[in-house]
Amino acid sequence: MHADVVIIGRVLTHGGEKSKISTPYGNVGAFSSRISGRDIVFISRHGDDHLPPHRVNYRAIICAAAFTGADRIIAINTVGSMISPPGSFVIPNDFIEFTKSRVSTFYEDRAVHVDMSEPYCPEIRAALMESCRAEGHEPYEGVYVCTEGPHLETRAQIKMLRCFGDVVGMTGYPEVVLARERALCYASICLVTNTAGEGQIDIDQIVSVERKSRSALARIIERAVSRIPGQRSCRCSRALENAEL
Repeated sequence: MHADVVIIGRVLTHGGEKSKISTPYGNVGAFSSRISGRDIVFISRHGDDHLPPHRVNYRAIICAAAFTGADRIIAINTVGSMISPPGSFVIPNDFIEFTKSRVSTFYEDRAVHVDMSEPYCPEIRAALMESCRAEGHEPYEGVYVCTEGPHLETRAQIKMLRCFGDVVGMTGYPEVVLARERALCYASICLVTNTAGEGQIDIDQIVSVERKSRSALARIIERAVSRIPGQRSCRCSRALENAEL
């Protein structure tokens, strides 16, 4: 299975040929298709059984993405937002994480320290920002805060997170770091499904926002795929240079 771009998420309508990608960390289900003249592989982050965020096999997913031959990953995440309303889109420019039990590296037996001063690929981010605007959606930018889950955050937690974050989700980490360890370009588009910290969250409302936004998100992704440059000029491909002690 070959791809130019891998899309990781769960809210984007997908089709195409289904197969499994075997990795040292387990098998990953994937769909192959074409968008804007490019080969695409779609990976459902939570799988057929919809695993909770803390049990997602992130290493297998990123390894499978690398095995397709793709060097670009577009991640789709659903989030609560402290800066924008439900139905809006946020393109993260940095992250903070408060996870507890996730394996966050491929390098457990030697010291490899990849630079994360610019965690998201600027070329993919630019393509996503331009594509949002082309579809009539002014995107927000901000810091993604990843919590462990699977419970939603308390009001006190959101009050704390507002001090240094803009959106909160449970799946953005460790994907972003693992992609960097594979020298892959990675960026995320976040669909805001609720306003974080404003009373009890209605899960049905979150699902409703996802469904209503699915078509717009698909069009944004399609435009973004066509706008990503054919050749990489970012630093992502050089992530492992001088990273090992």
